[in-house]
Amino acid sequence: MKLGPPLLLCLAAALSSAFVISPPHMWTKLILTHHWPNTFCVMEHCHSNISYWAIHGLWPDKGTFCNSSWQFNSSLIEDLLPDMEKSWPNLLKPLTTFFWNQEWRKHGTCAAKAESLSSQHKYFSKALELYHKLDLNGILRKFNITPSEKYYAFSQIEGVIENFYGVKPKIQCIPPSKNADAQILGQIEICFNPDFTLLDCEKHGYWDNHLAVDKASEFHVCDHNIPVYYPPLS
Repeated sequence: MKLGPPLLLCLAAALSSAFVISPPHMWTKLILTHHWPNTFCVMEHCHSNISYWAIHGLWPDKGTFCNSSWQFNSSLIEDLLPDMEKSWPNLLKPLTTFFWNQEWRKHGTCAAKAESLSSQHKYFSKALELYHKLDLNGILRKFNITPSEKYYAFSQIEGVIENFYGVKPKIQCIPPSKNADAQILGQIEICFNPDFTLLDCEKHGYWDNHLAVDKASEFHVCDHNIPVYYPPLS
């Protein structure tokens, strides 16, 4: 059957309308990554006197560098800067905005697909809010998981986090070197649904196979069977 012009126009309009109202694929998981500064600086050859878990980033599980034209502007988050400097410090280039600039361009522009994170201020303030609400540093201390020359069983660290928050985290370590008998604790990821309720990090979203996150090449998911070294400040 041959379609006449009116039907063709109707079909074209319908297809055009469907295209316009179809939303782009959305991220399904948000990852708040904490890193232990002492371990980070072992890898990156920096020096840190920070003795608490700091923010590494707030990462959606889909995409990186989603809008190259959306540049970082520190004047838009001026009210957040005192907290940023303490909670989200730049370990490699202190007293600069380099780290935040990188995190915004790589991850913030993708997180901003959600209305709740659709500006630089919303993105960075939400990361700080989640970080303070979780208080990972305080919770670990409360249950006697503190930096120490003694080793921990992996299950001790994971168990405290899982039992307190009710979700499974993702914990990353530097694997033991050739002559070492322990892995070094480095990063702890705690995950959220798009509505910012807690989520098991092992629950995969649609885009997990395409996830690209900031992870130093020496970090790997911790081995459950190898003791964990939680290094104090050197």
